[in-house]
Amino acid sequence: MAKIKNILFIMADQLRWDYLSCYGHPNLKTPNIDRLASKGVLFESSFVQSPVCGPSRASTYTGRTVFSHGSTSNQVPLPIGELTIGHYLRRHGMRVGVVGKTHMEPDIDGMERLGITKETEIGLIVSESGFDPYERDDGLHPNNQAQHNKTLSYNQWLNKLGYEGENPWDLWANSAEGENGEILSGWKLRNSNKPSRIAEEHSETAYMTNKAIEYIEDSGEGPWFLHLSYIKPHWPYIAPAPYHNMYSESQFSPVHRNDSEKKDAHPVYQAFMNAEVSKTFSRKEVRETVITGYMGLIKQIDDNLGRLFKFLEKNGKMDDTMIVFTSDHGDYLGDHWLGEKEFFHEQCVKVPLIIYDPSETADISRGSRNKKLVEAIDLLPTFLDATENTSSQHRLEGKSLLPILRGDDEKKWRDAVFSEIDYAFYHQRKFLNLGATDARAYMIRTNNWKYIYFKGFPPQLFDLINDPDEFHDLGRTAKYSEVRDELKDLLLQRLINRKNLVTVTEEHVLKDRDDTSDDGVMIGVW
Repeated sequence: MAKIKNILFIMADQLRWDYLSCYGHPNLKTPNIDRLASKGVLFESSFVQSPVCGPSRASTYTGRTVFSHGSTSNQVPLPIGELTIGHYLRRHGMRVGVVGKTHMEPDIDGMERLGITKETEIGLIVSESGFDPYERDDGLHPNNQAQHNKTLSYNQWLNKLGYEGENPWDLWANSAEGENGEILSGWKLRNSNKPSRIAEEHSETAYMTNKAIEYIEDSGEGPWFLHLSYIKPHWPYIAPAPYHNMYSESQFSPVHRNDSEKKDAHPVYQAFMNAEVSKTFSRKEVRETVITGYMGLIKQIDDNLGRLFKFLEKNGKMDDTMIVFTSDHGDYLGDHWLGEKEFFHEQCVKVPLIIYDPSETADISRGSRNKKLVEAIDLLPTFLDATENTSSQHRLEGKSLLPILRGDDEKKWRDAVFSEIDYAFYHQRKFLNLGATDARAYMIRTNNWKYIYFKGFPPQLFDLINDPDEFHDLGRTAKYSEVRDELKDLLLQRLINRKNLVTVTEEHVLKDRDDTSDDGVMIGVW
């Protein structure tokens, strides 16, 4: 096997770690993802920096935690001065593209301040968070975005195939058909177990897979980096036939919740349980309907990845391409009496992570499972390390995973992972009567404990050894005050060690002070 020349970075949106057969799901078989794991390393304890699409992805793309880069919610742009995967790798001669979703907003104010427009080459790259938008599609196109829907490449392609209307994404790809020919919207959860109105080969997942193959073909001999970012299994939870009804209730994972969680619930947790989406997903018939579509969408991704992997093998690309498979966060699906994501249970902050390293030095770890606590911010340092590029350590807050992949399983590693949320954009803020900067929470998780600090509220604490289900909150139990203090200090250390000095290196800081006399600056000299 050759050294790494290309990188294929695959991300599925809202995919739970425990809904893959290689992670233990008993009925949802994902042989192609499993095969990737058998050729690489499966990380059993991988966590995202935020259980929300935009901030999670921004952290992955920058190698920095959420309040370090500043994109704290889906509605908050990544500041123009933040460097991303694209900026780092492009300067070393790699083509860096995205097919699918990034969920990143352009920093329009920053671009205008610098006189940069989207019409320029640099403006396009900056507005796309450093990626070349080979096929940029965030996969949420309601009918009130009519102008955007007309120009969407996927919609134009569907129109050419005969799918009528200004927004076939909505009318065909994400809708079903009733007994009398009526259109049933995929936005309605009650329709999640019905087949979408589109042929499987014309679905978003198949289309994005085709575009990924095109990108790789267009890249020739490389080197290239491709972020293949699947839109699914994110809602609307509606799959094309035959995936819509492959699974039934008897094959679902049992619901993960306990009545004790509702008793004297933490006020912020209670606010999340009070949300409409949580109340909806807490109903049995909703889970039975939605999870049918959810599992089908995952199976479809696995089948299409099989198609992509065969293409790579046929063209000799598996020999010099690193492949990474992960998710931006999970999905509650009614567990813990919650819907959606945006909180800190394992169902949402823990994600699958599989890395295939084609180099011979990685043979020692092939097919292994690693228990180390890793974070999404570790991926960018890994990409830089794998392509033998010098990383900007004064900016990056993650650690390269390459030593683990290549058998140098260093004893010194982090003893905790960190995640955070800014829920100011959610109705929970109004329910709790909080200001715009008050709706913040931070998680620190060790192998034994999970501690969550809420601004303005008591903490939460879970004993992961004796209560791995996270059913019993010890955050207000006097007996555990010492544990809480220790974890709060650990959280504080993580917060104060953020890398906010980004315009100069640490070496520059040290050298600058030592060299003042050489510049003729003499302070305090007699």
